[in-house]
Amino acid sequence: MKKINSIYIIDDDPITIFGIKKMLKTTVICKDIKAFENGKAALEGLTKRIHKGASIPEVIFLDINMPIMDGWEFLQEFVNMDVKEKIIINVITSSIDPLDYQKWNDFRLKSPHYLNFKNKPIYKIEASDLNRVNIAS
Repeated sequence: MKKINSIYIIDDDPITIFGIKKMLKTTVICKDIKAFENGKAALEGLTKRIHKGASIPEVIFLDINMPIMDGWEFLQEFVNMDVKEKIIINVITSSIDPLDYQKWNDFRLKSPHYLNFKNKPIYKIEASDLNRVNIAS
């Protein structure tokens, strides 16, 4: 099993959070999995970690449709942060709007981080969700 120091799950749906955590247990060893109900709470958590000198999460699972601060707003803020490490960000959504996929692709092209795109429900967490970027055509 792959060892990961920290994972963030940013989603307002407790069932999705539960499912991702359950699937992660079969795929990785990680003692620091944190869940946030929206992008604003996650950014506040990240900022606290950075100020304390703690490592930032290596992997983020990010829903795009949430109250207060959605996934796109989170991504915009995160991309603008001075984060040196390349983070794997798995954008997860139940949206079937092609504009969401296009938005993801635009972020993927301008972000220094690895962005994957997944549709809900997530049936399994694959190695690509934790190791590398998807290549979009």
